[in-house]
Amino acid sequence: MPDGLAAARVLLTDLVGDRAESWDRTGLLPRELLVRLGAAGYLCPQVATAHGGLGWDSAEDGEFTAHVGSLCSSLRSIMTSQGMAAWTIDRLGTEQQRSGLLTRLTGGELAAVAFSEPQAGSDLSAITTRIVRDGDSVVVDGIKTWSTAAAYADIVVVVGILGDGGAGAVVVPTREPGVQVERIADPLGCRAAGHADIRLTRVRLPATSLLGGGGQFLPLLVTTALAYGRMSVAWGCVGILRACLAAAGAHARSREQFGRPLGSHQLVARHLADLLMAEQAATRACEHASRCWDEGSADQVLATVLAKHVSATQAARGSAIAVQVLASAATRDGHMVARAYRDAKCMEIIEGSNEMCQLLLADHVLATK
Repeated sequence: MPDGLAAARVLLTDLVGDRAESWDRTGLLPRELLVRLGAAGYLCPQVATAHGGLGWDSAEDGEFTAHVGSLCSSLRSIMTSQGMAAWTIDRLGTEQQRSGLLTRLTGGELAAVAFSEPQAGSDLSAITTRIVRDGDSVVVDGIKTWSTAAAYADIVVVVGILGDGGAGAVVVPTREPGVQVERIADPLGCRAAGHADIRLTRVRLPATSLLGGGGQFLPLLVTTALAYGRMSVAWGCVGILRACLAAAGAHARSREQFGRPLGSHQLVARHLADLLMAEQAATRACEHASRCWDEGSADQVLATVLAKHVSATQAARGSAIAVQVLASAATRDGHMVARAYRDAKCMEIIEGSNEMCQLLLADHVLATK
């Protein structure tokens, strides 16, 4: 393991400690923690060193994301959002935009990405948010829903339809007049991740806020940002599984029933074996996808969707197994396994639901001769 990655894991373990339960209960992460991690480059580690980032590859970023996911899925969700914003800026922005914006994201500012709308979830082609050019300005109108980390964000990358054709991603400061951010109360999972709805009412911004000048093809624009998000979620699910495996194993070794350790009962042992298989399957799928990313493989898109689908489904299944093994001990609100059970279910929905992933995988099969 590279020294930088090892040091980052130790730091995050120390910073999170036993605080994840209270963060989950209150639905809040300390802003000073997020700013500190952002300024150290840990919220978007793949940003190049030239822009103040760590310059990690997908494999290094993935293992770090898994570690954070094993500690606190809400914090990992913030990483995913910051990384998506940085990835989108890096891929769509001009050199001047990349230089200016990425250094802000590695300097302590927080970011989110806004795709979904009341009538545009899986079907992002139904986006109605409008970005209209007006001289040396652009005017943004629309409503975005379930934007992770938006409640903490200083800027939000908003995807919309351009008034003169095509689509665009515009960088919107959350304190700009006309921007209203409303936190979503008591979400099922990742309770402290700052999920929020965003209302944009005639928000006027400099035309330079439009990444790459806009005019991108909407599906390509969406796929660009979602690709990073899917990889981050996939690795985060590996972390959920590793935490569940550790908790279930420890409980099965220490708990006695009918005069012998719980893990010696065959049906419980089967659960542990299934949980290990889930963690290993998710890990191997993510490792393969990260190799594809780092090698620029033609299989990158397929591997990313596969990793996200395998990891999310296995995390949901594996966390349910962990609850079964720990029984009533895991049903207390705030318990690590209880959190994992709720968080993992959300992973089967975000960044491409199970059903959308299955359709994409089926399309690959049908297109292969």
